[in-house]
Amino acid sequence: MSKDKSLSDLQAAIMRILWESGEATVSEVHQSLSSDKSLATTTVATMLSRLEKRGLIHHLTEGRQYLYYPLVSEEEVRTSMVGDLVKRIFKGNFSALASHLLKESDMSAQELEQLKKMIADKEEEEGKQDV
Repeated sequence: MSKDKSLSDLQAAIMRILWESGEATVSEVHQSLSSDKSLATTTVATMLSRLEKRGLIHHLTEGRQYLYYPLVSEEEVRTSMVGDLVKRIFKGNFSALASHLLKESDMSAQELEQLKKMIADKEEEEGKQDV
């Protein structure tokens, strides 16, 4: 059974810090989130504890502090969350998601070219698998 990898905004911000740094203490995570002055250190500690209970992070004890590190990659979380979004909102229809993104976003010409290239690469990859 796979872990639930969906994240709230605060959890995602915390995970991003751990992905970028590799490991961090509660105070280091709190300091990195310092743009939100109203966020208490205890709230960060609670979020880290919840992420650990879900199996997304783990810790080592270093002196009197916990040093947290991620157990899942950013790609794993992204894949899980996008897959869940497609299932819940678009009833499993990936082309409906793509259509929505194309209609509702202000995609630059460069981004559109990148997307076309990704589609062509995927088609080529699928063609090779059919042989």
